[in-house]
Amino acid sequence: MPSSSSSRRRRDGRRGRHPPTAPVPAEETRNWAELPLDAISAILHKLDHVDILMGPSQVCRSWRGAARDEPELWRRINMLGHADLEHELNFPGMAQAAVRRSAGRCEAFWGEYACDHDLLLYLADQAPSLKSLRLISCYNFEDEGLQEAIVKFPLLEELELSLCANVGEGGVFGVVGRACPQLKRFRLSKDVFYDFEASGYDKDDEALGIATMHELRSLQLFGNCLTNKGLAAILDNCRHLESLDIRHCFNVDMDDALRAKCGRISTVRLPNDSTDDYDFEVQEPVWADSGSFLGDYMGSGSDYELDSEDYDDYCDPSRYLDGVYEDELNEEDRMLLRGMRMLMK
Repeated sequence: MPSSSSSRRRRDGRRGRHPPTAPVPAEETRNWAELPLDAISAILHKLDHVDILMGPSQVCRSWRGAARDEPELWRRINMLGHADLEHELNFPGMAQAAVRRSAGRCEAFWGEYACDHDLLLYLADQAPSLKSLRLISCYNFEDEGLQEAIVKFPLLEELELSLCANVGEGGVFGVVGRACPQLKRFRLSKDVFYDFEASGYDKDDEALGIATMHELRSLQLFGNCLTNKGLAAILDNCRHLESLDIRHCFNVDMDDALRAKCGRISTVRLPNDSTDDYDFEVQEPVWADSGSFLGDYMGSGSDYELDSEDYDDYCDPSRYLDGVYEDELNEEDRMLLRGMRMLMK
């Protein structure tokens, strides 16, 4: 018979008992607030500026200081690619904070839905060294604001005004050409081509202003109304062009003279060329002889039909005078109101 001790050893072996092991030390937690400033700065430089304003600036004092007090981080401000947040964030306010943090060193500002009249003038005062200005879908500034600001950007080399519907008239691009003698890249993309054949609109007003930008190397005019006259003026005066894009500019008829002028340009995209690589949504052109021209151009907010009694009532000025009381107006307005009422009797 085996001894009891040997039996116990065999049973212990079958149970597979192992000698006790040393305890595993707890995993060390990193304190992100204690990262060196250089490391924090390297991380921030890899982030989008909208993300910086929304996130790292709110982490802790050291991260907030790195995001706020380093002008180099804000030298090239990029606020593109956040169109889905247009109604949730105050982009112009965030843009102003970004420009303020640049401490006068901003050389590039790119914004989508991020620029209004006030921001444009603030940028003009705070960024005297600006070289690149790209504005996309910015509707809250007009020609007057652009003219006032652009004269303070003498070093500007790149300008984009894509889908900015309220700029382009009154010779504003002539002002740009004179104020920015170093401008090399200009992009003016419309949301859709409109045919103004039946109106007194000067289709070449914008083109003649662009013709003053003598140092241009790259020009994109998408959906513009310029004609052969306007394009010829650009080609005659912008002798350094290397790239020209006039897709959806359907008032241009490329005759032999224009083709000869374009011969010296390396890359040319013509009105009917493919738009597969275009950055924005491409809409069908709207022609003056189409029944929907007025509705498409003016908007579809009215249900009134032209040449109908309802439309006559809609246009009747008297309907806008109902509820207007003279005692609420100053003397000049009261006189105007009385005159209008007399004319309608």
